[in-house]
Amino acid sequence: MALFSMRTFRVSHIIRNSHGNSLSGCRALGGYSVLPPNSSFRALHTRRTAVDYQPERGDPSPYESVHPQTTVKIAEHIRNAVRDHSPVVALESTIYTHGFPNPENFKLAMDLEHLVRKFGAIPATIGVINGVAKVGLTPEEIRILCGSAGNPDTMKVSRRDLAYIMGMGICGEKINGGTTVAATMMLAHHAGIKVFGTGGLGGVHRGGQDSMDISADLTELGRTPVAVISSGCKSFLDIPRTLEYLETQGVTVCTFAHGRKGNIDLPGFYTRESGVKSPLVVSGPDQAAAMIFSQQSLNIQSGMLLANPIPEGFALPKAEIDAAIDQAVAEAANQGFHGHANTPFILSRIKDLTQGRSIKLNEALISSNVITATKVAKSLSELHLAHGSLSETEATNDNPNSNVIAFTERQKRVSDATSHPDIIVFGSVAVDLSCDLIVSESDSAASGISSPKLHTSNPATISHSIGGVGHNVALAAQLVSGNLKVILYSKVGDDLAGKTIFEALKSEGLDTSEIQVAKTGINQSGQTTVLRTAQYVSTNNTKKDLVLAMADMGIFHETPYSDIKNIPTLAKTARWFVGDANWSSSHLCSVLTGLRKANNKVRIAYEPVSVAKSAGIFLSHPADKQSLKPFPNNSVDLTTPNHHELAAMHAAAKDKEYFDTQEWWEVIDALGIPSTGARDRFVKLANAKMTDAGIPLQSIQLLPFMPIILTKLGAEGVLHTELLKPNDPRLTDPEDAPYILSRCANGSTQVGGVYMRLYPAVDTIEDIVSVNGVGDTFLGVLIAGLARGAALNEDLINIAQRAAVMTLRSKEAVNPGIKELTAELRALVNEGTTLTPS
Repeated sequence: MALFSMRTFRVSHIIRNSHGNSLSGCRALGGYSVLPPNSSFRALHTRRTAVDYQPERGDPSPYESVHPQTTVKIAEHIRNAVRDHSPVVALESTIYTHGFPNPENFKLAMDLEHLVRKFGAIPATIGVINGVAKVGLTPEEIRILCGSAGNPDTMKVSRRDLAYIMGMGICGEKINGGTTVAATMMLAHHAGIKVFGTGGLGGVHRGGQDSMDISADLTELGRTPVAVISSGCKSFLDIPRTLEYLETQGVTVCTFAHGRKGNIDLPGFYTRESGVKSPLVVSGPDQAAAMIFSQQSLNIQSGMLLANPIPEGFALPKAEIDAAIDQAVAEAANQGFHGHANTPFILSRIKDLTQGRSIKLNEALISSNVITATKVAKSLSELHLAHGSLSETEATNDNPNSNVIAFTERQKRVSDATSHPDIIVFGSVAVDLSCDLIVSESDSAASGISSPKLHTSNPATISHSIGGVGHNVALAAQLVSGNLKVILYSKVGDDLAGKTIFEALKSEGLDTSEIQVAKTGINQSGQTTVLRTAQYVSTNNTKKDLVLAMADMGIFHETPYSDIKNIPTLAKTARWFVGDANWSSSHLCSVLTGLRKANNKVRIAYEPVSVAKSAGIFLSHPADKQSLKPFPNNSVDLTTPNHHELAAMHAAAKDKEYFDTQEWWEVIDALGIPSTGARDRFVKLANAKMTDAGIPLQSIQLLPFMPIILTKLGAEGVLHTELLKPNDPRLTDPEDAPYILSRCANGSTQVGGVYMRLYPAVDTIEDIVSVNGVGDTFLGVLIAGLARGAALNEDLINIAQRAAVMTLRSKEAVNPGIKELTAELRALVNEGTTLTPS
């Protein structure tokens, strides 16, 4: 496969001083310009867009409101994970604010999140920061919360306190608070999280029949459908009365057997047995998950208590802990510690009376509970993925005895997929005809024939398939996207080819609701024309190399804009939008402008399609209303050209004077590329051949308009060039230091530097069957991974490359076998959220 022309491009560009005036004396060297010594170079920037969904060290919280008017914020990666039925485990924060001292509390918090990720789920630590309740705290926010431990202003937040602390936040009194089991359950349910791992549960206090001192945790379990995995209730409480209260509340209470037989006690927090028989027993996480799944299908609005005994070897002798508890409880009563103050006092005294051993026990049991909760969440996720969402499994209210999946509910899911898509692909769909020349071995040997003869008919094997760049990208994304909703927005004619496409898309499982049938359009002369379904005919030699192709894509240029102006409305909830260059440049740019207004969170990818079409996005003058906008108001976030398409886009942008605008220069100025040039760095990060071909420089100069450029280089791999924001953790991570091309040098608040990295090809391909759809497969899998919440890194790029290789070895435009990569993408999402505390 050709990588790029060996010809060296001598690309020079004007360099301006701080007043925007041209500087003389620049000279071109190896494909980039160099200033004379002591001159000021105004540099570039790449934006970190593909990974904004993840909280990282130093990032501002990537939260998205569940309801715009509320002060409950759910981290976007948590929202996405819940929507995809990925395993998520809620974690409380009172243990950090009112349990462990600082800095031990922060270490425990990071350790627990690490355990959740290690065992295959996504942690969602919940707390209140500055009066805002948040689900999915960042490490920095957890550090802030842990640092507030011991501060008398830091609240212990239960259900009753949420309105107060959030209301005070609205009024300007910014209070931090750790959420109790009750408040954590409530907020987890608000976010759609079903599993919560914690240490111990509140309950009926000793003497509660007189004092009415009953934890709000119990009433929350009676009205909030979240499964709580804990070591039972805290051992200084009245366990029998706690069980009676939970029974009255309709709460399912089970204890994990973990291989034990016979009668099994509810655990006693610090001990494996409490002397009180457990109402129900489950063997392990799979049974627990099945119970949660069944409860959801019945729409039962109460929670579950899944009691997990402290690991063997950590439990204290029952007599010893009972003596310590009795003394601590008596002291609490004598000294007047009641309500919120009671539990922290008793736990502190138990710690003293056991010479600190209770702290180690607390760490052991909560770690064990969080691991068990993670396993339950994973099993529950697998049940959802295997059996579908609740809309497919729950009985209808009108017929609760029905054991048949309601067809209307299936229709509702299809409707929801259309009205709330996660990925929208705005691109072409076409009937592809491939004509492969047939020549007998004797004829070939005698005449050397390997290509079709002109001006006559040739024997061939002719096959047809459904293709088109947009179709291929959408299909690849759908095959690996799990439960994400993918729709293709395209046009077909009212003809036989159009009908063929509809039937084929249905058989592939693609949503056809936004495949519109167009009858007439307006051609370039302003005349009404009959629109035909797009078709592509390729003529190949005996080696299946392309000799000649004919493409009829007029439908995408002659469709009136009024027929497609609803796309921004359709994309209001989308995470990613992919536009391909088969559409007319005016239509595509108009759509991109409308998208940013309708949904400023949607990420936009541009697929250049071909050398001829790739430049179309730069055809209008930068002063035009619908032209591409530069960073930080960029119209496009990501593009995946090959090196020929990259050069064509660069040439078009230069020709239309996009590189002469003040906005472009402001970004360039912030990139920190030294006045002596960057050839040595280009060679080190890419290689000399690519540098001489101008590939790194062209990428840098296009970054203000496309802050992430993944240049496909065939056997050379993929060159990743990205504009980084100032708070991007890669700027400070030692592991990423080798790939930082430059850092901002002028104090810009928008630009942090440039990341450049060459990812080698994942395989050497010799058994190529067809090159059709290879780049489309790469982009579709990449977008699916990003939409699922994966970080844009080597792991994701390699999975996308592997998918492309699978298509190379297939006769289909998208190899159906790429679906086997779905599990790897899901695992990548879990790993992608891994954070290292700063």
